[in-house]
Amino acid sequence: ALREDLKILVMSATLDGGPIAALLDGAVVISSQGQAYPVEERYCGDNPDQSVTSRMTDVVQRVLRETTDDILVFLPGAGEIRTVGDAIAETLHGKAASDVSLHPLYGDLPFEEQERAILPSAGRKIVLATNIAETSLTIHGVGVVIDSGLTRRLQYDPGTGMNRLVTVTVSQAAARQRQGRAGRQYPGVCYRLYSHHTFQSLIPFAPPEIAISDLSSLVLDLAAWGVKDPATLSWLDPPPRAAWRAAQELLKELGALDAKGSITPVGVSMARLPLHPRLGRLILKAAELGCPSLGADLAALLSERDIIRHSRSSFPHPTGGFDLSDRLGLLGQWRQNKMLPKTADAFALRAVDRTSQQLRRLMGKKSEAAGETTGGMIPRLLLFAFPDRIAKRREDDNSRYILRQGRGVRLSAKILPGGSPYLVAVVVDKGEKAEGTVHMAEPLTEELIREALQDQIEAVRQVEWDKLEGRIIATLEECLEKIVLSARQVNPSNEEVVSILCEAIRSKTVKISFSREALQFQARVRLMQQTFPEENWPDLSEEMLLSAPQDWLLPWLSGIRNGEQLAALNILPALTETLTWEQRRLLAERAPVTIAVPSGHSIPIDYVSGDIPVLAVKLQEMFGLADTPAIAGGRIKLLLQLLSPARRPVSITRDLSQFWNTGYPQVKKELKGHYPKHPWPDDPWNAIPTRKTKVRNLKEKN
Repeated sequence: ALREDLKILVMSATLDGGPIAALLDGAVVISSQGQAYPVEERYCGDNPDQSVTSRMTDVVQRVLRETTDDILVFLPGAGEIRTVGDAIAETLHGKAASDVSLHPLYGDLPFEEQERAILPSAGRKIVLATNIAETSLTIHGVGVVIDSGLTRRLQYDPGTGMNRLVTVTVSQAAARQRQGRAGRQYPGVCYRLYSHHTFQSLIPFAPPEIAISDLSSLVLDLAAWGVKDPATLSWLDPPPRAAWRAAQELLKELGALDAKGSITPVGVSMARLPLHPRLGRLILKAAELGCPSLGADLAALLSERDIIRHSRSSFPHPTGGFDLSDRLGLLGQWRQNKMLPKTADAFALRAVDRTSQQLRRLMGKKSEAAGETTGGMIPRLLLFAFPDRIAKRREDDNSRYILRQGRGVRLSAKILPGGSPYLVAVVVDKGEKAEGTVHMAEPLTEELIREALQDQIEAVRQVEWDKLEGRIIATLEECLEKIVLSARQVNPSNEEVVSILCEAIRSKTVKISFSREALQFQARVRLMQQTFPEENWPDLSEEMLLSAPQDWLLPWLSGIRNGEQLAALNILPALTETLTWEQRRLLAERAPVTIAVPSGHSIPIDYVSGDIPVLAVKLQEMFGLADTPAIAGGRIKLLLQLLSPARRPVSITRDLSQFWNTGYPQVKKELKGHYPKHPWPDDPWNAIPTRKTKVRNLKEKN
């Protein structure tokens, strides 16, 4: 143990003590039921068309008429407390205004004001509180609770990449806790600003914060203690692995962790700051660059409630269409007591200024450097706080960008496209479709990106097949992940060419030409496969060849750069090389390219036209031959196409002997008159085979 003298007491009105006791190595669990009085529940129904402020004001007036006890109103945050308090004050007139006092109650209030809300008062009081009043606190005199059904919860905001307090509906457990505040001293009443059906649809318990929050601060703190793997610690609720890995990656990009996950000197300094790591990195960089005041203002603006009011919802949303330069200007106007636009939120401005002052004190006395303007420093600081949010404009649309991870984003309609092709997207929502929407951004220059992130820029060779030009294009790119900063064409290496060509052939992006000779070779090998299955003949089908060109075509692809050259490539030598020397010998012997016929000529065999090899030969060249020619060691008889002198088929057979006996007489009868110059003997069995006319045969004989 680090502190033997340290005693820990865990107190809760809602948590199950068993798991906590087990985590604390069998700690003692003490339960106390306490005293609770019955509380009547009254549901006010759902009215989504009416603002929360308006509905709460109406219910408060109703409660003032129906009851005489003090009232505790639950609202999600300080901003809503001020808004609702102002609205209620406007409804109190005459005696009611003097008899009823309004008291806010939230964590940032001065202690004296918190005491006034808790202690008994002379008249009737209305306490407007956050969930600080849900559990351990007893407010004297309260017999009525009004529950807005809303609360603030710390949750990861993908728009900013940091944790942010978001307004959500309460859980059933929290709603019952709020109800119980009305029955601490005597029977009370709980008014709910929603229906019983809505109550039943609430989640039973709020999810643990560790399951929904950004874990960057946690991972950084543990790294400072030397912890890299969460599995080495005991947890009440273990952190999600994906969220832990995402936090580690962000911290590496911020320079807080090295490639192995160990904390760096920058990370040590960041861990000492009570800020999200993004803002801690911003503060440190601001001090380094001599602009600590600007850094404090930026960090405060990014961590506090937005100083720009938004009217599209009951309560302001934390993002808007103004950039940080505008907000800094607005903050400066407020500090100089100048007239502010209606969109400015004075309470938020006060909170931002207070946070900025705290950060300045935290940094100590840092000198302000002269030189670069505030406007020039803003993108530089944001670049170090949001290195994962760098985006480059797409060439086809000034409002569309691509983030360094490859995600597409589009500028909000409130942001005018600037002249710079680069920007840092400070606030980005998920987007309804594939692209997110950028709500807050600052322009960047390529020079600034190179200066700040030079160690993350990689040289990448891209070699690909250009479909439009029908050729291989090689470029050398400087990339920040998916963002291409520069590109120039280079000559591809032979290995790159061969690899791209093989992939293009596999994907059928390009075609190789199968000549008649190549098709014949394929068919001859296929015939050997079918006839001699016990032998190891390769599969040279087109499907197999195109699926694995690297297995047979590589040496012949050298020097090829475009589709025309590939189409002109003679692949027959490559196919031949797929066979062993012995297989080539057997192929020539068993499936010859040509075969000698009785006339003495060698006639090509057609292996492509059908399943059976075809020998197309003039009928007169086969005189005197009784048996049909065969190949494959006599296993396969050829399909004879016996041709007329005009080379038209007159008979197709695999039984030559039967043709001479039965078919030839009919053929002779039909064709002798058409081709009188050619021999049509009565006895083909003993006639001299020839491809010449009778006259020419006679001349050669004489």
